[in-house]
Amino acid sequence: MQVIQQIFFIICAGLAVYFFGKKVAEIRRNIKLGRDEDLTDNPGERWKNMTLLALGQKKMFKKPLPAILHLFVYAGFIIINLEILEIFLDGILGHHRLFAPFLGGFYSFLIGFFEILAAAVLISCVIFLVRRNIIKVKRLNQHELDGWPRNDANLILMTEVVLMSLFLTMNTADLVLQSRGTEHYTLTAPFWITSNFTGIFQNLSTGSLIAIERTGWWLHIIGVLLFLNYLPYSKHLHIVLAFPNSYYMRLKPKGEMKNMKEIQNEVLYMMQPELAPPAAEAPQQQRFGAKDATDLSWKNILDAYSCTECGRCTASCPANITGKKLSPRKIMMDTRDRIEEIGKKINANGSFQEDGKSLVHDYITVEELRACTSCQACVEACPVTIDPLNIILQLRRYLVMEESNSPQEWNLMFGNIENNMAPWKFSPDERDKWAEELAAQS
Repeated sequence: MQVIQQIFFIICAGLAVYFFGKKVAEIRRNIKLGRDEDLTDNPGERWKNMTLLALGQKKMFKKPLPAILHLFVYAGFIIINLEILEIFLDGILGHHRLFAPFLGGFYSFLIGFFEILAAAVLISCVIFLVRRNIIKVKRLNQHELDGWPRNDANLILMTEVVLMSLFLTMNTADLVLQSRGTEHYTLTAPFWITSNFTGIFQNLSTGSLIAIERTGWWLHIIGVLLFLNYLPYSKHLHIVLAFPNSYYMRLKPKGEMKNMKEIQNEVLYMMQPELAPPAAEAPQQQRFGAKDATDLSWKNILDAYSCTECGRCTASCPANITGKKLSPRKIMMDTRDRIEEIGKKINANGSFQEDGKSLVHDYITVEELRACTSCQACVEACPVTIDPLNIILQLRRYLVMEESNSPQEWNLMFGNIENNMAPWKFSPDERDKWAEELAAQS
């Protein structure tokens, strides 16, 4: 019977790791569909950013209460899952609490610490569920979260509650079985939390306790394996991607727009045609700005996959606050949805064929893009250094330069700059006439 359980466990673990790895490879490929962008300079500052922002969650603490609760869940996820190593080895080798004899009293200390974290995670997740579904915090209940995004958030919180409950239940039954000297249950010191609740199970038979403990163990590990494979399809992928996303954040001053070399060269060649390369040697023309997700850089796509959908960007956006249609969170969600759609078509056909859709127009409207004031509030608010503004500017650049799609006031200004080298409708020869009039009046 024990050998059958070991074989079943190995099969489950192997399948989980295989399917997780396959999906991760797809996401990596999707990210690499974006344009090249070099973000490898100043590695020392990048490691510092990753440590402070991803590991230390520095920007989360602008809102202290959610930050503390999130820290409990985050620490619990990272630290409690260290126990998964022991569970994996127990499942493969057919042991129970493999490390207990080697660590002695320190083992009970570790499990006790894990239990405190598990309780903190459980309580924090319940509070988060209340905030989302009963109190209905505004930024967590906007229309872009209708349907799957809201269900995704609730599902993951309920999963955490179930996993932590199984962990504590399993330990409680285990302690009672230890006290009865049941074979296979290694004797340990009392655990910090569950040792206070062993009375709940004292009147149960040993067979019933073994069934509770084994059921808790199996459901816990299968739940973890299912969570592993659910993660790449969920916004909770940020648990992993927050680290590379913080490392590869842009270090230039916020708000600095990157000039396109292609545009600069067009102006240069117009002024000095002799510098233009022969037609045969001219580089292939890139699209000005971004029409679709693949026109964005790989960092923009990594941003989209790293989005936590917390809504801090949208809550800080002055355009959104004043009732305009723009939501920076939706910009990131739309970008991720579009690149995922492109990825699915590549999976089905081997390559992407134009499907008549694009990120701008089909996912993100012109109205949304024009509402942005470029104030950087969304960039400053994001706890994992996502930059929605960079995507907005590239989409707007495409609209203006490729589609000539801009407000009439902008077109008048563009025409004046082109013809008069200034935003105003005065020729350069007449620009100083206002000074002559002042002189005459004086």
